[in-house]
Amino acid sequence: MVDLLDRLLAGGVVIKGDITLRIADVDLVRIDLNALISSVNARVPSPFEESR
Repeated sequence: MVDLLDRLLAGGVVIKGDITLRIADVDLVRIDLNALISSVNARVPSPFEESR
């Protein structure tokens, strides 16, 4: 299981989904989810790293 997770994070995983809350055929809330999950290393630095 750990090896599979390591391989997925090394290449990156994209998660995409849609959720719609509807009552009586009226859309009340719509949520679109797009996420990229990937590991960070020296070749691909973190985008949240402080610049000096």
